[in-house]
Parts: sequence; structure tokens; C-alpha cells
Amino acid sequence: MAKWYESAVFYELYTRMFRDANGDGFGDFDGVYEKLDYLKNLGVDAIWFPPFYASPLRDGGYDIANYRLVDPRYGTMEDVERVFARAHALGMHVMIDLVINHTSDKHVWFDASRRSKDGPYGDYYVWADDDKGYAGTRVIFGATEPSNWTYDPVRGQYYWHRFYKEQPDLNFDNPKVQQEVFDIADFWVAKGVDGFRLDAIPFLFEREGTNNESLPETHAFLAKLRSHLDETYGGEVCLLAEACVPADENLRYFGTEAAPECNLCFNFPLMTDLFRAPKTKDAAEIRQTCRRLFSDLPAGAAWSNFFRNHDFLTLELLPELKVRQMLEWYAPPQGMLNGGIARRLGPVLDYEEKVIRALTALLVSLPGAPCWYYGDEILMGDDPSLPDRDSVRLPVPWDEVERAEADPNSFLNWLKKLLRIRRTTPPLLEGDFRVVEGEPPSVFAFRRSLPNGQSVKFSIDFATMEYSWEA
Repeated sequence: MAKWYESAVFYELYTRMFRDANGDGFGDFDGVYEKLDYLKNLGVDAIWFPPFYASPLRDGGYDIANYRLVDPRYGTMEDVERVFARAHALGMHVMIDLVINHTSDKHVWFDASRRSKDGPYGDYYVWADDDKGYAGTRVIFGATEPSNWTYDPVRGQYYWHRFYKEQPDLNFDNPKVQQEVFDIADFWVAKGVDGFRLDAIPFLFEREGTNNESLPETHAFLAKLRSHLDETYGGEVCLLAEACVPADENLRYFGTEAAPECNLCFNFPLMTDLFRAPKTKDAAEIRQTCRRLFSDLPAGAAWSNFFRNHDFLTLELLPELKVRQMLEWYAPPQGMLNGGIARRLGPVLDYEEKVIRALTALLVSLPGAPCWYYGDEILMGDDPSLPDRDSVRLPVPWDEVERAEADPNSFLNWLKKLLRIRRTTPPLLEGDFRVVEGEPPSVFAFRRSLPNGQSVKFSIDFATMEYSWEA
């Protein structure tokens, strides 16, 4: 029997920008509580909360200072538990970010580590006497960070970080660090969490002579984490991998039948194809990607298909020619930063609703668990003049939501109807997948079928952006 997460509609709810209940300019859990019925009516099955832990907010909360404390700007732990309980009562599941590649440099572990090499936290992080190690490893935030190493004058050594220097990487060769992760996960499951998005998961381990991404040790750790959760919670707690890697490598994050790893993986290879096909008017790329990705998955594994989220529209999986095309088609005047384009779904597609509706119909008809970004249900705007990724992390304009709800022809109400169609069409939830061959070059068609004979064929023509379902 399929688990809840294999075909759930996820909704990324960026708490800080979702709903401000107390008027202090900072979104909070009381505001989330007020809008849970709105999410249920939209058709959401699971809410994904990016970090709301105590944090200096150097990186939008992904720099965590304490994994067991709620940042008081969002509310209290009681507020969080009340939201989780209400979501469950409405039939929605809860996923939170498990950010374990790094912490904030304000975390007590890092403070203790830098002050005592031989203390209990001395090897919780990756330290070295010089900055020569792991040469050739890419600097992910190269627009702001010149190196993956930063010198710490307190300890008199360099520490390793794959992102901002304020985010030192944890040392996963230390068994104590691995146990900390298990304990943190157990803590939040006890609070009502049903799943974890594993942030930046390819970067956990370091080995000389490699690019320090997706190493065998990382997969071995994920198998241990999955085993712990499955044995403790009966397979009901979901792991979702954020691994922006090529398709064949991405598939490895599901693990194997003998050693399963993640239940879901974000479908980065498909994401760029979704934006390319309306411009090329050719289905060849997306047809090839879907043939590769939607076959021979381990039992219980599924893709999380998405358009946008709180990060850049990443281009790092594309060759140079396709990157140049994407920049020409979609980039704002500021161009690309750190490997992506900071635009939301509506603005990046010029609010062309025919295109957006057709692509959305495709997204929810494919196998897996579609993931929606907050505010994109009203095609809310962005602000490319803001630094870094702030341009796609704006407050929800609730007056626009109210107008959309009152307009029977709005994208919001169309999306509600679309998700109802998906929810009441069993082959779109659990059917197998087969590309329909022999279609014109601009047409992508596939059939979803159940063992009882029920099936649905979905077709989209990227030349006209017409789409259809048929039995």
C-alpha cells in the first residue's frame, strides 16, 4: 500500500513571509494557524516549513543556532505544536527542514569547538591548519565567498564551509555528530513532524581527491538514518532529498531495495526541462528525462516535482549553451547569481496563464508528489532589485488572495479544480507511467495505468500549449 507522501501535494510555506498575525512585520505561527483552512481548501496534503529554528538569519534561517528552539520572532514551541496539531486534524501532514550539513557559527557547538580542540565538541566541525585541503571543490556561493575555508583566530585554524562563512560544516566522520542528527529527528517527530527535507544533502563528507559531493559515505549515512526512522516509526516518516545533481546521480539518493535512503527526491532534472520546452517548442528533452526518471524506482520511492521554491531557479545541471539560452529567455537585467535565476513562477513566465496552466496540468499529472511554492497559487510577483534570493521571498499579499478567491476565473480557483481532478482520478495518483510513442515532435504524451485497467493519457503540445486528458 502506498505511503502518504508518495503522491501528496506539498506546499512550501515560508513562515517569515506567509502571514503576520501580530503586526510586527515578521510572519509567525499564529498567522499560519489562521490560514490552515485556506491551505486545506486549496488542496494541500502536506506543508513543508523551511527553518524556523533559533538563527541569526544570515541565510534565511538555514544557519541554525539551536535545533531544538523556535526563533521567538515566529512564536513559541507551543504555537508550533498547535499548528502541527491543527494541520493533522485537517488531514494534512507536516514536513520541516533538517539542515545537517552545517550550523550557524553562533551555535554552541561551534563556540565550544573553536575554544577547545580537545574538548567534547573539538571535532564536531572540519578543521585544518591551512586552507589547501580539498582543492578543486567548487565554491557554491562563489559570488560572495572566495573560498570554502575561513580562518578562525580563536582556534588558530581554518574551518570548512560549503556555503556562507557563517555556516561551518559539521564533521560527519564523528559518530557523535551522526547521533546528534538521529536525536534531533526524534525530537521533532515527537512534536508532530511527519517528514524531513534534507537540505544540501550531497555535501556531508569530505575526501581528498574528490569533488566532495555525493560520496559513498553520504549514501551510507542516509541508509542509516532511513533505517533508524523506519524501525522507530514504521515507515511513516518521510525523507526528502535536496540533491541538485545529474539524473543518474540523483536516482542514487533513493538507495536500493536492500539499503533504502530517501523516500522522495526533488526532481531538479525535470524542473529545467519544464521551463525550456515552451521556448524550444520541442518535447524531446522532457520526453527523454521522463523516460529515464520515472522507471525502475525502488519500491516506495517517488519524485517531488516542482517549478520554484525559496532558492534560485538553478541552471547548474545545464551545459553552457543551454545556460545562455535560459538567461536570454528568463533572466532579469541583473542576470545570474550563484548558478541560478531569482524569479518566481508568474514573473519568470511573463504571467502567460495559458503556458502556466498547461505546465501545471503536466506537473500534477506526472508520477510523484508535486511541491508548490507559497504564493504561486496567485502568481504573486517578485522583486529582482533585492539582493541574493530575497527577491522570491516576499510577503503574501492577502488582499490579492481575497480577490482571487472571489474571481471564478482566477488561476487560484483553476488550481483548486485541477487538484480536485487529480485527487479524484486514481491513475494520476498511483498509476504506472509509460511514454506514448509516435507523437509529433512538439507533443509529449504519457499514460498512467492501474492494474485494474483504469488508465489516463495526458498530452501537451508545446507548440500551442494545449493539453488534455483522455481515458
